[in-house]
Amino acid sequence: MSNSFAPAHRPEQSGLAPSDPVRHPSGAPTPVLAKRAFLLILMTLLVPGSAQIVAGKRRLGRAALRVTFTVWALALLAVLLLLVSRPTLINLLTGTVPSLLLVLGLAVLAIGWAALFLNTLRLIRPGLLAPRIRPAVVLALVLAMILSSGSLGYAAYLLNVSRDAIGSIFSGSGPTLEPSDGRYNFLMMGGDAGADRTGRRPDSLSVISVDAKTGSTAIISVPRNLQNAQFSAESPMRQVYPDGYNCGDECLINAINTEVTNNHQDLYPGVADPGAQATLEAVSGTLGIKVQAYVLVDMDGFSKLIDAMGGIRIKAGGWVPISGPMVDEANGIHGMPDGWIPAGDQTLDGFHALWYGRSREFVDDYARIQRQQCVQQAMLKQLDPATLLAKFEDIAKAGTKVVESNISSGQLGSFVDLAMKAKGQDVSRLTIGPPDFDAAFSTAPDFDVIHARVAKLLAGPSASAPGGSAGEDTLQQAGTAAGPVSSAPLSAAGPVSSTPVSSAPLSSGAAPATQPSPSSDFTPVTTTPDGEPITEEMLNQFKRNGDEQSIRDLVATNGQCAPL
Repeated sequence: MSNSFAPAHRPEQSGLAPSDPVRHPSGAPTPVLAKRAFLLILMTLLVPGSAQIVAGKRRLGRAALRVTFTVWALALLAVLLLLVSRPTLINLLTGTVPSLLLVLGLAVLAIGWAALFLNTLRLIRPGLLAPRIRPAVVLALVLAMILSSGSLGYAAYLLNVSRDAIGSIFSGSGPTLEPSDGRYNFLMMGGDAGADRTGRRPDSLSVISVDAKTGSTAIISVPRNLQNAQFSAESPMRQVYPDGYNCGDECLINAINTEVTNNHQDLYPGVADPGAQATLEAVSGTLGIKVQAYVLVDMDGFSKLIDAMGGIRIKAGGWVPISGPMVDEANGIHGMPDGWIPAGDQTLDGFHALWYGRSREFVDDYARIQRQQCVQQAMLKQLDPATLLAKFEDIAKAGTKVVESNISSGQLGSFVDLAMKAKGQDVSRLTIGPPDFDAAFSTAPDFDVIHARVAKLLAGPSASAPGGSAGEDTLQQAGTAAGPVSSAPLSAAGPVSSTPVSSAPLSSGAAPATQPSPSSDFTPVTTTPDGEPITEEMLNQFKRNGDEQSIRDLVATNGQCAPL
């Protein structure tokens, strides 16, 4: 039988119609070719592989689309994890093996996406375009490639930098930390490790206590010159000092690190930093809480971290000296200052931020503690996502030189999640000394009083509310000389007395202090009582004349500080 009545083959049914300008651009009008070029670029940017499907490279397009849909599904899963279990997602992103696979995956995706754009350029067939259109099309394709493939490549690079930083700072394994009385307590130590020292002497000791559920945060500062520090019940150092670190005036709490490093490492087999661990145990026993982990910041590298952030902004209450060399070590007298940090609004680079937090000339240690708290708060406040992303590499590299911790990287996700909850909340603070205790506070104090004050601070707002709470009754019965615990933000560093610290113990009959709670609403002292502007030359002239009391009077408020 003849096939003369069989239907004729229609090219448009097979998708090969010459009239289709997307797949067959030859002969299409110039405006259509231009629209086609930009459309294919946009399709490759938004749905990688779709341009190849519609323009003739279907096999390549199908493979690319499968990858695209798989990535979209994984991204959706990540969003769901972010909503229901943020710590799990963070642990996946920071874990050694998952983060390595993610780095490799992002790198491969970046290369594959770039290859698709190059293939899209071939499909566009620039030779068919009008000469004046070609540069615009090529520019659009390059910009789209940078936006997509370039972003993935940069993300892979940043993730790899963070992997190196996490591996350098945090231990790869370790016991899982559990909350103590519903809180995580971290000891922050700022120390020096010079060529003339064995180990690192922590001159700054602060406990950051975070509610495990809400992220509510309190900071408790411990003076470096506190004596008779009590070791926690489980500390091996209790074998050596069962009644506390009480070997005389030289036994300050900040000397424990060196003492253990030099003489008692055998008590801490398998511990990476016995001195830091022993200091943690001493702070635990002294405050009457369980401190689970420590973070040690080396002050020599601290300035690099501040510089990496672009500096910090503060409101300084008084002038702070950059101390010159020591000329009378017995009496703690320095030579001419190398410079001064003025009162008022300041942007401090790393060098000046380091000196602002560590200078104690002309004032007492408690003024320095207030400034250290302010610097910490300024860093937390100003290390926002924009700053972190813009300067991530410098910050991460500086962090590896600055920070050491015994926190396991496996639990990092939980603590990052906790930090995100804490961000934006007011921070309660307590200093074990003035201004939260009166000016006669002892360097060898009544530890029951300290325990009661710390317990009251961490019990929450209800425990510290005025009107005869149980915590208040306990403190009155203990006879503390301390004023009310402030729940003001950490930045609210109040006036600090320059009265020398007394060595007399707190008596049970001591009267409550009348110092006001710290407040950020203060006026920087920039003039003398007579209204004359305070200048660096004026302060230096007093120093040349040996009139240090006049300097003390003019800089007495330099413990006041607030982050901007």
